[in-house]
Amino acid sequence: MSEPDRIGPDVGPKKTMADRVRAVKHAFLTRDGLLGNYDYGFLFRPNLPFMRRPRKAAPFFGLDDRMPVVLGLILGFQHALAMLAGVVSPPIIIGNAVNLGPEMTRYLVSTSLIVCGFLSAIQITRFHIKGTPYYIGTGLISVVGTSFAIIPVALGAFEQMYQNGKPCPDAYGALLGTGIVCAFLEIFISFMPTRWIQRIFPPIVTGPTVLLVGVKLISSGFKNWLGGSGPCMNMPETGLYSLCPSINAPHPLPWGATEFIGLGFSVFITIILCERFGSPIMKSTSIVIGLLTGCIIAGATNYFDKTGINDAPAVSFVWVYIFKLSVYGPLVLPLLAVYIILACEAIGDITATCDVSRLDVEGGLFDSRIQGGLLADGLNGLVAGLATITPMSTYAQNNGVIALTRCANRKAGYAACSFLIIMGIFAKFAAALVAIPSAVLGGMTTFLFCAVAVSGMSITATMPFSRRNRFILTASLSVGYGATLIPDWFEHFFTYSGGGGLQGLIDAVNLIMETGFAITAFIAIILNLFLDDEIEDSGLEITSSNDITRFNGVESPDLSAEKSENETSADISKQV
Repeated sequence: MSEPDRIGPDVGPKKTMADRVRAVKHAFLTRDGLLGNYDYGFLFRPNLPFMRRPRKAAPFFGLDDRMPVVLGLILGFQHALAMLAGVVSPPIIIGNAVNLGPEMTRYLVSTSLIVCGFLSAIQITRFHIKGTPYYIGTGLISVVGTSFAIIPVALGAFEQMYQNGKPCPDAYGALLGTGIVCAFLEIFISFMPTRWIQRIFPPIVTGPTVLLVGVKLISSGFKNWLGGSGPCMNMPETGLYSLCPSINAPHPLPWGATEFIGLGFSVFITIILCERFGSPIMKSTSIVIGLLTGCIIAGATNYFDKTGINDAPAVSFVWVYIFKLSVYGPLVLPLLAVYIILACEAIGDITATCDVSRLDVEGGLFDSRIQGGLLADGLNGLVAGLATITPMSTYAQNNGVIALTRCANRKAGYAACSFLIIMGIFAKFAAALVAIPSAVLGGMTTFLFCAVAVSGMSITATMPFSRRNRFILTASLSVGYGATLIPDWFEHFFTYSGGGGLQGLIDAVNLIMETGFAITAFIAIILNLFLDDEIEDSGLEITSSNDITRFNGVESPDLSAEKSENETSADISKQV
């Protein structure tokens, strides 16, 4: 069954069928139900220097408040646009990396949009597991999309699998199959007590890990910005890839050409201008607007290849292409690290969603939303793999949409899911996204991937920068940064090359050691559990010389005297 919750007072009494029919008639057959009295100009009013801003704030729409249908559709479309760049970037990058070809890459983009729409609806609806205290979903606008954390792991694994003789589609099938198996880790984590999760995966662990994911991804985005991350990046003097993306492209240029840099910069500067002068709806969709601007310039200057768009079918759906599922042993440990990151991201994003939705961020109902969100996140990863898509993650950028538009209503979330599914079904739309020139895509993804790194910094900043925490950050990031900057640093550590099970174990260790964020996560978890809290971080108050002796092992009359002076000063302050 779905809501109402059995924990907490945020849902009213059940409605009868007659009540639901009257509500539907009012929503679609009356002006109040369709439009209401909302100030729609608020969403589209730009923030220009010479324009006066209204003093009255827009109304806030809570989780189950009644809201106009048109407004719900507009805000849902805004949520879908805010997600669009993040949803389509991983399948494009992974599809190009695994050399699946334009047809399969178009299919992955379409399927990613469709699957994200359906799986987001699971999070928003929130189902109660009958006979248990557990839930599936958060009941909030907790939309999900394809995870960025899988990209660095996938790129390293594909290279390794090619060296072992595995063909392209089978390599992608191995990624999916291993992801399905590893999804059970996050499902297991969802049934752990919340305090255990917070103890094992505090911000000092998750923050630097997410930071390293972003840093690794920025490299991929910047390579595309300069012309592409394919063979043309090596700048051969002759051959098919002597120019980017190839000599057969409509407007081929050398890698790093001024024109490529300018195309990416047009996207970048548009995003900045939207943030400074844009209306609320422009700010929350600034990345898509920047991408659209870059595409218009690229189309006007003959950088678009229309062949893929013309060849694409009118519609698409899941399982048009299927892949042979298998488990690739060396991928297991890195993907377990990915699912740990996804669980930690989900906890932070659900907490932020509750906060901007004006709901409690503590108590039984909040804990049940965390549990339900984690369980849905793990199940979504499993279902996504079966639907030929890489693991899902809860998207944080939609919290910014909620804060800007002051709408936390589920109806807007359901509208967003519908728009994502519609976008995915129309294959021509996916083909247009795949045809975007690498420089334009790189300008967008560089900004997007850097936002991931900044999110990691933000998570880390929630912890006090004590000596202990600085030590954990230094120890974990030192090796993580090194492996990110020089990914082949561990390549010559093992000299064994005899094949068999031992070779598989060596490949797994190499893949872990060449994945910077995985090393950072493991080191941070171990040090956080191993190192004791310092006295200055314990929050304990020293009230007597006996306490001083207990903490320091020696008597210190000077400290006692200093404490006495502080107590006298405190008494004087109270009198004043």
